[in-house]
Amino acid sequence: MFVRLFFTILIFLVQFGVAQNFTATVDNTTVGVNERFQLNFTFEGKDINSLKNFNPPSFNNFKVLSGPNQSTSMQIINGVSSSSLTLSYILLSNSLGTFSVGSASIQYDGKTYSTSPIKITIVQGTAKPKEEKQSGVSDQEIAENLFIRATIDKNKVYQGEQVTVTYKLYTRLTIAAQMSVDKLPQYQGFWAEELEAARNISFSTEVVNGKQYKVGLLKKVALFPSQSGKLEVTPLELTIPIQIQKKKNPNNIWDDFFGDPFGRAEIVEYPAKSNTLKVDVIPLPQNNKPDSFKGAVGKYNFTASIDKRKTKTNEPVTLKIEISGTGNIKLLELPPFELPNGVEKYDPKINEQIRRSGFISGSKTAEYLLIPRIAGIREIPEIEFSYFDPGINSYKTIRSDKFVLEIEQGSSTADIYSNQQSVKQLDSDIRFIKTNSDDVHLKGEVLLFKPGFWLASIIPTFIAAGLIIWKRKQDKLHGNIRLLQYSKAEKVAKKRFKNARKLLALNNVESFYSEISQALFGYLEDKFHIPKAEFTLDRAVDELLKRNINPELVQKMKANAEKCEYLRFAPGTNPSQAMNEMFKSFSYIVINIERYISK
Repeated sequence: MFVRLFFTILIFLVQFGVAQNFTATVDNTTVGVNERFQLNFTFEGKDINSLKNFNPPSFNNFKVLSGPNQSTSMQIINGVSSSSLTLSYILLSNSLGTFSVGSASIQYDGKTYSTSPIKITIVQGTAKPKEEKQSGVSDQEIAENLFIRATIDKNKVYQGEQVTVTYKLYTRLTIAAQMSVDKLPQYQGFWAEELEAARNISFSTEVVNGKQYKVGLLKKVALFPSQSGKLEVTPLELTIPIQIQKKKNPNNIWDDFFGDPFGRAEIVEYPAKSNTLKVDVIPLPQNNKPDSFKGAVGKYNFTASIDKRKTKTNEPVTLKIEISGTGNIKLLELPPFELPNGVEKYDPKINEQIRRSGFISGSKTAEYLLIPRIAGIREIPEIEFSYFDPGINSYKTIRSDKFVLEIEQGSSTADIYSNQQSVKQLDSDIRFIKTNSDDVHLKGEVLLFKPGFWLASIIPTFIAAGLIIWKRKQDKLHGNIRLLQYSKAEKVAKKRFKNARKLLALNNVESFYSEISQALFGYLEDKFHIPKAEFTLDRAVDELLKRNINPELVQKMKANAEKCEYLRFAPGTNPSQAMNEMFKSFSYIVINIERYISK
C-alpha cells in the first residue's frame, strides 16, 4: 500500500513538474550581407493550448521575408507528456555590423515569459559555405530535383489584353511540412486578378528532360498590362521544408538520396525561387480609334434598355446598361450618355459578376434612375460603347437604340397637397370668394419687436450659410478625385470589412481572403492616391514610411498581406482560426494607420 502511494505521488510530481521555458535561437549568429537566416522562438511546456498574446521583438535592422511560421511538437517519455510551440521568422539584413534582436514575450497560465536578446553579426560576403548541407547534399543537387517554374501564355500582348501567369512546383523529393512564402511576385505595370485554384495543392506527374516529377499548381494569375513597353514579373520565392536521407556512400549519391527508407533523415529548409518573366506590351493603335473608346480591351456585348416609354412628370424611369464578355470587367468604364432637357439623372446602382476561371469574364450592369420634370416628347440619343478586340486587331463600336419618352403631366405638388387636405369645392370650378372682412383685425403690437420675427430672420440665414459651405465642400470633393477618394477611403474599407465578416461566418475561405485583402489594398490605394494598376505592396510600404507611420506597424501590414496571399491557396489545417486571426490583425492595422494619419 505504501509503495503504491509512493509511486502515485511520484507520478503526480513528475507530471506537474514539467517546466515551462521560452527561448530564442538562430541557425547562425554570423551571416553574410543579403544572406537569409532563421530566428526561432520556442515555448516548451505541458499545455501549449493555453498560450496567448505572443509579442515579437522589433526587427528594425532586418527585413522580414517570412513569418511568423508556426509549428508544434509533442513527446511522451515514461508516461510524461510535453509539447512545444515554435514561431519562426526568415530574416535578412543588408547592413554590415552587429545588431541585437530584442526580447519576445508570450503569456501562459497568467504569467508572462520572455526570451533573452540575441546578437547577430552581419559580415561582408558569405559567412560560411552554403553549398554543402549537413546531410552532405548540395544546393545544386536539390535544385535539380525541386524547383518552381513560372510560365506565361503570351510573351507579346496589347496594352489591356489578358496574359496568364502560372506557377508550378516540380519535385522529386518529399516535402516534410507546410511551405512558407518569402516574397510574392511584383506585377509592376499590371492589374492582377487571382484565378480560381484548388485550396490544397494536388500533384500530378510530368516528365522533364527525361526525369519524372510530381507537379503541383501553386497559383495562377491573370495580368492586364496598364502601360506599354518591356515589363517584368518578379519571381515567387518560397521556403520549402524537404526531408532528405543522410548519405552513407558519397560515391553513390542517388541511391541514398532517394532510397534507404531505414536511413537517418533530416529536414532541410530549401529556398526555392521561380524564374523572372518578361512581357512585350504593344500600345493600342491610334488609327480609327473611336471617340467613345474608354480603354476596354477584349470581346464584349453591350445592351441598353428602359423599363417604360410612357410616364408622367415626377415618376421615375429606369435606364439599364449592361456590358458582358471577356476582359478586365473590374476596370470597365461605363459609357456616358446625354439626356434631354427636363430629365434628371441620379448616380447609378452598379453590379459586377466576375468569373475567374481561365480567362476573366463576366458582366457589369448599371441602373440609372431618371426623373422627368417637364411634360412632352423627350428623346434619349443612342448610347455608344467601343472596345478593342486583340483577336482581330481592330476597334468595334456597339450602339443602342434611341429611346423616346412620352411624358404626360402628372400630379403637381399643390394638387397632391389639396387632395390630402380633402378641400371641399363648390359645384362650379371657381371657389367661393368672401365678400367681407369681419374676421380681420389690426394688431397693435409692432412685428419688428417680436422675438419670433428675429428668429424667423436669423435662423434661415445660418441654415443658408451652412448649406453653402456644405455645397462648396462637396463641389471641391467631386472636382478633386484624389481628395474624394481620400475622404471615402475609411468608409469603403469599413464596408469591405463588413462583407469579410459575413464570409468569415460562412467559412468561405477563398472569398474571405480575397475580400479582406481588397479591403486593405483598396484603403491604401485611396488614401495615398495610388492607381489600381500601379499598386504594389512595396510601394504601399514606401508611402507609409514617408508619412512617418510606425515601422513596426508597416512591417506587420506587409507580413500579414503576404500571409493572406499565401493562405488563399494553402489555408492549412485550421482555416477558421486563421481567418479570425487575420480579420483581427487587418482591422488593427487599418485602425492604427488611420490614427497615425489623423495625428
